[in-house]
Amino acid sequence: MRFLAVDDEPMALKDIVDALREAVPGCEVAAFPKVSETLEYVRYAAVDAAFLDIELGHSTGLVLAKDLKDIQPDIHIIFVTSFQQYAYEAIQLHATGYLMKPALTADILRELTFLYGSRAVQKRIQVQTFGGFQVFVDGIPLVFSRAKSKELLAYLVKRHGNAVTTPQACALLWEDNPYNRKQKNYYQVVLLDLRTTLSRAGIEDIIVHSRNSLAVDITRFDCDSYQFLDGDPRAVNSYHHDYLCDYSWAEDMTGLFEKN
Repeated sequence: MRFLAVDDEPMALKDIVDALREAVPGCEVAAFPKVSETLEYVRYAAVDAAFLDIELGHSTGLVLAKDLKDIQPDIHIIFVTSFQQYAYEAIQLHATGYLMKPALTADILRELTFLYGSRAVQKRIQVQTFGGFQVFVDGIPLVFSRAKSKELLAYLVKRHGNAVTTPQACALLWEDNPYNRKQKNYYQVVLLDLRTTLSRAGIEDIIVHSRNSLAVDITRFDCDSYQFLDGDPRAVNSYHHDYLCDYSWAEDMTGLFEKN
């Protein structure tokens, strides 16, 4: 999610940014002290919600809110101020929220949960399947030491929580080779490497192990293709005919995304 924070007082602006990042780990926050910089930014970047101070030097957050709505009609406006007397004007502008300073993390999270429900709280783990497979933990890309380990995780994500047996995984990873003891041993090396990679990042519990099979726990991460299928507009707009484009075995999903 991408948020906008505007306040002409540096410390107050920092407080809002810090509270947003604590409330929604992994979110993007664009912070500006000036109205002119804010308007320039929103002409080129989509924003989910704007947190605005009301008194902004020679202008006001009320005027800025009108301008933001003109540029991005769907943007949500939440005022963060020390002045209660502007509440009526905020309501007239159809503001989503009105918070008194200092805006605490709990206050911001309450407003966002009211707006977006559980989607307001991004999970620590973000999985990207559009435009190349990537996994981010707290915004940092996960580095895989083996390409096959990364491919195995990509396939588990594609399976959407359905289990994959050892023979199925081997057939996918080494489709032209016979399934034998040597291949099974190599698969164990790949699996150990994947477990080690996830463990180092503190996310080993996204893998569910059962006898002779693996799956991912889809409740532990956010995934753009899952969100696409749920109808999330941002995920839909991020799809450019490039689902798991590094892997030929993912081509059978293309029709599913194209028809939506």
